[in-house]
Amino acid sequence: MKIIVKNVTIIDAASAHHGKKENILIENGFIKKIGAAIDEAGATVVDGKDGFISPGWCDMRAHFNEPGYEHKEDLESGMNSAMAGGFTAVAITPDTQPVLHSKAEIEFVKSKTKSHIVDVLPYGAITHNLDGLNLAEMFDMKNSGAVAFTDGNNTIANAGVMLRALLYVKNFDSFIVAHADDTNISNKGKMNEGITSVMLGMKSIPAIAEEIIISRDIELLRYTESRIHFSHISTLGAVALIAKAKADGLNVTCDVAIANLIYNDSILMEFETNYKVNPPLRTRADIDALIAGVNDGTIDAIVSDHRPQNDENKDVEFDIAANGMNNLQTFYNLLLKLEGRIAWEKLVAAISRHPRRILGLPMASVAEGYEANFTVFNPNISWDYNASTNRSLAKNSPLYNTTLQGKIIAIGNKNKLAVMNS
Repeated sequence: MKIIVKNVTIIDAASAHHGKKENILIENGFIKKIGAAIDEAGATVVDGKDGFISPGWCDMRAHFNEPGYEHKEDLESGMNSAMAGGFTAVAITPDTQPVLHSKAEIEFVKSKTKSHIVDVLPYGAITHNLDGLNLAEMFDMKNSGAVAFTDGNNTIANAGVMLRALLYVKNFDSFIVAHADDTNISNKGKMNEGITSVMLGMKSIPAIAEEIIISRDIELLRYTESRIHFSHISTLGAVALIAKAKADGLNVTCDVAIANLIYNDSILMEFETNYKVNPPLRTRADIDALIAGVNDGTIDAIVSDHRPQNDENKDVEFDIAANGMNNLQTFYNLLLKLEGRIAWEKLVAAISRHPRRILGLPMASVAEGYEANFTVFNPNISWDYNASTNRSLAKNSPLYNTTLQGKIIAIGNKNKLAVMNS
């Protein structure tokens, strides 16, 4: 297949063409030539319309719900949402039914998703059936394609289990992805502990519930000399703890959910359940610290934390609504809200290069000789997000039924091309 992507500015610090407006020739799945003048004869042409191209985006945290909860999101709709959102790869959590806790479930996911343009990267469970007590068959899952291990939104409460998990993954060069929440402290809270929770009289989740687990796991990491990744951190204190751990030379990385970089807890004054997420939306001070963490490299990646929910779980009173926001397809529209606070070079690194490094994937680059794994996007094109354009089975997004600025034009991966016409 011959493809030409034209009228795009390259955002890729690893490329000699970074910051330049170019045309790109792709043949048989590889970038053959980058330059101002390229013969378009016989090629499929993608016009970026003065937009941008970067290495393909990689999401380190999404929930696809299959097997078991296909009424919320199945693998096909999840991949289509990721594709429309600009992602060429997405790592999915194991909290399905059955849980992705043995090689059979990992092989099921890999087999069912292998032909799609989006690479699906399953996490295996740390513990059997997410019970938090008995280690799952991690070595077998690693050999079957699991990229790392997590219990999803369940914290490993037992320090001994976490210690053994950290020791175990050392044997086959893998790592633990941790969700930090001491449930004895958060105790089924509904939102961040702060002024807004007091005003609303809502049971709350204090920042220390996250920070105490991060602190514990850092010390376990120090003891085991293993490797850990903290997922969707949300507090000022969490950033400080991880910054110190990195300064101490520990093998630790982390990510932040896009919603926690954009929205603060005051937005919950209207009890809009689509803003109810876990970890909860925090304060403006937390957001400032998280943004500073992306800028200084403490935070490695930005994730969608895509968690689709059906209407029965969201169209209810705030107190009993399920956590989760549908974020894959609209990720770029939220990312645009960070313009001016985080440079695009760093944003692109946080959604492409850094996730690939952490997950041990081949590096993608907009450079001659590299495999054509790319995302084309344009901030000047608007689109309507509604029932006819939504690629997900769920609609639990505060952006649903609105007109959004910024659009994904196309993605390329595995010698395939997907152009987003709607």
